[in-house]
Amino acid sequence: MSKLAAENKFIDLSDYGRPFGRYLANNLKNTLFTPIHVTLLFGISGLTAIYFLLTNHFILAFIFILLKSGIDAADGELARLKNTPSYFGRYLDSVFDIIINFLLFMAICFVSKTTIWLTLLGFISIQLQGTLYNYYYVILRNKTAGGDTTSKIFEYKTPKALAGESQRSVTILFFIYTLVYGVFDKIIHALDPEAYKATIFSNWFMTFVSLFGLGFQLFLIGLMLTIGWIEVIVPFFIGYNILILVMISIRRFYFT
Repeated sequence: MSKLAAENKFIDLSDYGRPFGRYLANNLKNTLFTPIHVTLLFGISGLTAIYFLLTNHFILAFIFILLKSGIDAADGELARLKNTPSYFGRYLDSVFDIIINFLLFMAICFVSKTTIWLTLLGFISIQLQGTLYNYYYVILRNKTAGGDTTSKIFEYKTPKALAGESQRSVTILFFIYTLVYGVFDKIIHALDPEAYKATIFSNWFMTFVSLFGLGFQLFLIGLMLTIGWIEVIVPFFIGYNILILVMISIRRFYFT
């Protein structure tokens, strides 16, 4: 968890791919591979997992879901090792995530008996949950000394391109990012508009919130696939929304 100072690090249940990500990044730091190449690679891994899901090879789908989470951790690690922070890479990563999430849920709908409308509600649910995790995590990173500030609490203004990247590319990707994530951000901000004013969140609270991290969500999906619970996946994530209210209530009670 390189995005936080040592005293603010917490057990992130969604970040199990970090050791592999660090290993991969360390092996690529002296090569021509860039963080963008790694982002493209995790996209390929996610699409491969979806292919295996569609062909009913659920164990292989789970393996590539885990691999995707590991590679996903490597692009940011490589950017830090090469000292090449990038808004383009930050937004590309997020856009790839939501595309893969959508295709994954559509694949579940195709293979299972789940209706399209229930599947869309499940997709919306998983995005809202992930948005709450990111909201609190970015607040923590921006409020603590030594925290990474590439991500902003409120993403409403196109950032100025960093050295080595095109402003046009950043502007286009930022527009796409706000288009696909904007509604989820607005909903979560409306549910807990005062969170950014709160005192620093404790480690135990952030570990609890990490149940909504994308890595943990994907782990649960892969696990349910391998044990034959494909029909349960979408209803589970819809019901999982109850934790949104629980987490926001805890935040308001303990961290004001």
